[in-house]
Amino acid sequence: MATPPPPILLCLLLLVASPFLPRAAAAAGPAPLSSSSFDAGLAKLQARIGYAFRAPDLLRRAMTHASYSRENGRALAVLGLAAAQSAAVLGALAADNDATASVVSRRATEAASEAACAAAGTHVGIPAIVRVASRTSASAAPVVCGALRALIGAVAVDANSTDAAGDVFWRLHVLAAASAATAAI
Repeated sequence: MATPPPPILLCLLLLVASPFLPRAAAAAGPAPLSSSSFDAGLAKLQARIGYAFRAPDLLRRAMTHASYSRENGRALAVLGLAAAQSAAVLGALAADNDATASVVSRRATEAASEAACAAAGTHVGIPAIVRVASRTSASAAPVVCGALRALIGAVAVDANSTDAAGDVFWRLHVLAAASAATAAI
């Protein structure tokens, strides 16, 4: 039976070989997206929302409707809705910490409503990106809202933080509201 090499020799071998060993994906930064038009849209979406995914597959899943694939963003949308409502409640209480429960609840419901989510999703271009079956309209409010909520959920999972997801939601919500107010003038 051969004797194992001394530990110092193993350390020296690792030191010499380290430039040639593959780097961990996390150290290299976000995984690159492929060159498809879908992935180009995902890259633009990341720029629009101000968040770069470390795990782009989460974003792909979020931008996939249930009509398109069984691997879709429905579960992420559940988390996204909760994060959006949480962000809205925090915003309402930050604006008025003496607000009644009914006022806070109403503001959370309004901010995370289908209409508000669809407006924010349309503002960042989700209808042009979300994958749907041919018989499904990518610009329908429930589709856009679901994709936006899934996007918010994907941010929460990717960042391991509902705070990060809430920040993205609130930024998109405020941008969509400002855009709507500007258009009304």
